[in-house]
Amino acid sequence: MNTKLIMIEGLPGSGKSTVAQMVSEILSEQGKQVLLFQEGDPEHPADHESVSFYKGDEFAHLLSRYEKYAELLENRAMKYHSDFLLPYQKIKNEQEVDFPDELWHELSQKDIYELPFEQNMEIVTHKWNDFQRESIHTDSIFVFECCFMQNPLTVGTVKYNRDKKEVVNYVLQLENSIKPLEPLLIYIDQQNIGSVFEKAVQERPKTWSDGFIKYYTEQGFGKVQGYNGLEGTIQVLHERKNIELEIFDLLSINKRKIDNSYYNMEKCREEIRGILGALVF
Repeated sequence: MNTKLIMIEGLPGSGKSTVAQMVSEILSEQGKQVLLFQEGDPEHPADHESVSFYKGDEFAHLLSRYEKYAELLENRAMKYHSDFLLPYQKIKNEQEVDFPDELWHELSQKDIYELPFEQNMEIVTHKWNDFQRESIHTDSIFVFECCFMQNPLTVGTVKYNRDKKEVVNYVLQLENSIKPLEPLLIYIDQQNIGSVFEKAVQERPKTWSDGFIKYYTEQGFGKVQGYNGLEGTIQVLHERKNIELEIFDLLSINKRKIDNSYYNMEKCREEIRGILGALVF
């Protein structure tokens, strides 16, 4: 079996997007068929990005209250056991639907990443299992930015402050799902978490940083610890990195770590070439 999945992980601002793009470019230059999925892609084949979860009766109630959009929502909903998954961002993008604010707010509040921890883990793990079965016989190499470790840590630690063993187990379940794909994990490390996050705050829109800080300090681990503002967010990121590195050591799949503390992208590219050169495709 050859490697069919390469995953790029690391903290915000570490260079994940750039490295994921590099990996895709290098493989494409070698004549490989590459499918790159970066953070926030509603077309992601292994994760639920901007997807709502509705129980059967809840979905029926939604349709009755929004009759104008009922046919569209019903046609695009995906059955999940006796319940429904609704890719609301994808529907909006494809149909150019101008959802009323009330409907959009409701759909986002029912997002899979707003579900209780156990329910989120069950639905997301199911998606990864489906991805493995559907992709194992394709000729493509998939490159994923961040969803393998980041999303479980975000929902488990940052949002709900669950016991570390539960969060670790979540990622190990995902690992077990994808082992048949002979995956490679590349972790982009940064030594100074504070300066990296401050750099990200300066470079990105204020709405991003405000939302990120609020998410990291007003719930879960940050709230329990009494953390606030930029410095509090950095403290939560330290905890997240500690858990990520612990998980990294526990993983049995092929894995490599790149120190990108100085953002030397030429050196990084050469490291990536060496890592990819050792793989079998």
